[in-house]
Amino acid sequence: MSVKASEPYTEDEMHLNTYVDTVEAIISTLGENPQRDTKIQRPQHVWKFRYGTVDVFVYLTGESSEDTLMVWSPVLALPAKDEAGLNKFLLEKNWLDTLEARFAIKGEQIILTCSRTLQDLDPGEVSRAITIVATLADEYDEVLIERFK
Repeated sequence: MSVKASEPYTEDEMHLNTYVDTVEAIISTLGENPQRDTKIQRPQHVWKFRYGTVDVFVYLTGESSEDTLMVWSPVLALPAKDEAGLNKFLLEKNWLDTLEARFAIKGEQIILTCSRTLQDLDPGEVSRAITIVATLADEYDEVLIERFK
């Protein structure tokens, strides 16, 4: 009678390990002081790093293909002056300038964000999402503060 050895990881766990390794490798090349965010009390994976003048957050919501990679960076605290002008400016940027990312409101902040399910997500897409958010947030935060604060 033969005993089949059990696999050390499930398929979802192997994918998560790949995503975790990929995220950490990307952050190590982009960010200053990369760290896991210990303030958030969840079992999921959350990182925070500094890129230029902004903080960037990377969050894996779980381990399955239905879970999500979320990347975001706060770029402007609300309230702001000329909120109608701010909204128009952000919508115009969302149309042509932010690629897969987009401006959004999270609580009392304008953020730049990008999210995607983990299903069929490859390391290049992870890198692109993190790089786009970090680069554009660093580009727009001072512009937004100067114009709308």
